Amino acid sequence: MARDARKNNPDTPAEGSVSVIVVAWQSGEDLTRCLSALTAQTRPPLEILLVDNASTDGAPQAAVRAISGITLVSAGANLGFAAGVNLGARRARGDWLALVNPDAFAAPDWLERLLAGAARHPDVQCFGCRQTMAGAEGRLDGLGDVMSLPGIPYRGGYGLADPGPVEDGECFSACGGAMLIRRNLFEALGGFDEDLFMYCEDVDLGYRIRLAGGACGVIPDAVVAHVGSASTGGAGSDFASFHGARNRIRVFIKNTPPVLFWLTLPLHVIATLVLFLRLSGQGRLAPNLKGARAALADLPAALAARRRTQATRTVTSWEIARAMTWNPLDLLGRRVVIRRSRRRSGGGSAA
Repeated sequence: MARDARKNNPDTPAEGSVSVIVVAWQSGEDLTRCLSALTAQTRPPLEILLVDNASTDGAPQAAVRAISGITLVSAGANLGFAAGVNLGARRARGDWLALVNPDAFAAPDWLERLLAGAARHPDVQCFGCRQTMAGAEGRLDGLGDVMSLPGIPYRGGYGLADPGPVEDGECFSACGGAMLIRRNLFEALGGFDEDLFMYCEDVDLGYRIRLAGGACGVIPDAVVAHVGSASTGGAGSDFASFHGARNRIRVFIKNTPPVLFWLTLPLHVIATLVLFLRLSGQGRLAPNLKGARAALADLPAALAARRRTQATRTVTSWEIARAMTWNPLDLLGRRVVIRRSRRRSGGGSAA
């Protein structure tokens, strides 16, 4: 019946249609390059929604003037990445949402390859891709997000040499810097957790997908080049460090199932202390400590969020643990961890 309605109404998007959402804040010249790459896709999206988080650099307005086919959505304030995407999603009309950071530059066939991957794996509704470091040829920015057993997430392969061809598979979560997700799934989960503002909101979403019995895939032949934290002063900035430290703790408290939570809580504390020790040697401890204190101060809200999340959980602690890496060397070395898909695929191979 839904197909007939689409066929009879020319204003109804075709099945498999994609709404691209880009959230911009002080994105500078990267934004025009990002949007130009999206308008040049071999598989054109239904629409490109540019959410402007009250930028003062004029970049969103300049980009819309320079590039046709962009819909500007004014947030009116700096909502952060999570709420900015949610705002764009409420305006979106496509079956899929493609999220792209304003400093990420998609290869011409990026969207086409992501959709082909989705067709190969019809039981998976959220996908990441291969992110390379813009300006650093041969280096990965990420190849699927990984969750370690202590509850410390990381972007698989960040800063490592690009391993070359890799088969499709499952990752713990898809990086929000360049991902594809079914719109109805995003909506059913309530979108991103806006309390996170930015950083780890994608891990939180992926975690909730898994708690609901789903999975996240990674399509390595879909490629974007990513600058990384261009709007926030870099990955090691005080802003990024504060939100990263705060949100890692929140995601651990909110999402870890009960048995796994109590078994891994000591590991989480130890891993956090080891991480802080390393950061101290790099002169980056202060904003991370501030973030940890903020997470603990916000513990009542985190526990309330935990109660809501765990009330809808459909999988066991063991099933979540199986999706993590248990090897501490993976975390220490930021290794890529892509697992063979245990779900039905549509004829493609999975690793």
